[in-house]
Amino acid sequence: MCDRHVFTFKLALAYSKQAVDQFERSPMHALATHEAPRRLGVYALYLTNDDENPTYVGKATKIKLAQRLTEHHRKIAGRENIDVDRMWCRYLVIGDEAGEEWVAASAENALISHYNPKWNKSGI
Repeated sequence: MCDRHVFTFKLALAYSKQAVDQFERSPMHALATHEAPRRLGVYALYLTNDDENPTYVGKATKIKLAQRLTEHHRKIAGRENIDVDRMWCRYLVIGDEAGEEWVAASAENALISHYNPKWNKSGI
């Protein structure tokens, strides 16, 4: 039998594509005024509002989206050579119940694989 008769559904691939597609449809906000809810999810930081690829991608599970983005704002404000007022973010609420942290972690992995953000490798 040739390989063209075999179909293997790749659930992780389908989830990754849907996560990236939905994430890209979510609006960007200035990091200083992000309006994120106190819920589970994923987020990305951008150096400007016209960047196509994020500089950093993260998940918010134990610490919710609103607090994680506020922490990033505070941390970046203390850095030299980065204007925190020019930083933007995008986020996506994913899951909302105990035990659903893995859904946000899977979305974070999908976004990191898709965008390959430079700060995710730098330890910033």
